[in-house]
Amino acid sequence: MLQLDKCTLELAYLSLTYGMSGNIIQHMLNYISNEIKPTPVNLELLSERLKVLAEPKRLLIFNLLMEGVQCNCELGDALHMPPNLISHHLSKLRAVGLVDVERDAVDSRWVYYSVNRAALEELNSAFGAFFDPKRIQPRQPKCGPQALVSLTDINVTEK
Repeated sequence: MLQLDKCTLELAYLSLTYGMSGNIIQHMLNYISNEIKPTPVNLELLSERLKVLAEPKRLLIFNLLMEGVQCNCELGDALHMPPNLISHHLSKLRAVGLVDVERDAVDSRWVYYSVNRAALEELNSAFGAFFDPKRIQPRQPKCGPQALVSLTDINVTEK
């Protein structure tokens, strides 16, 4: 006899009971798989860094920092932004560890910003691991119309 999982049996039952026009989709959406595999990266950290970099001005600032160490005034001149706005964006980049800061040894009023190389390498590694096409596994859905086994394969007895 054919072995079917719980979701497939429920779908077959609902199809027989309500026909394909019933509220099967909502029922399938309520089904949660316990087979979720762990990801190869820290998703919280990756998510936070991506959120910060998703702001276009921050991405521009980060791009300029990839060219080398910059001070606030250089970034402001290049991006035509006021110093307080540059500082705001830099603080967000620093909060997620993407940017390092260093005060001038002679005059501490001057602050220099650079890319945190370790964080950049970690971000590159996380992207490489998370978006690796080799992670895609062949899989047949367990729910939905594609998983619906031909009703002739299911032994149904009427009472």
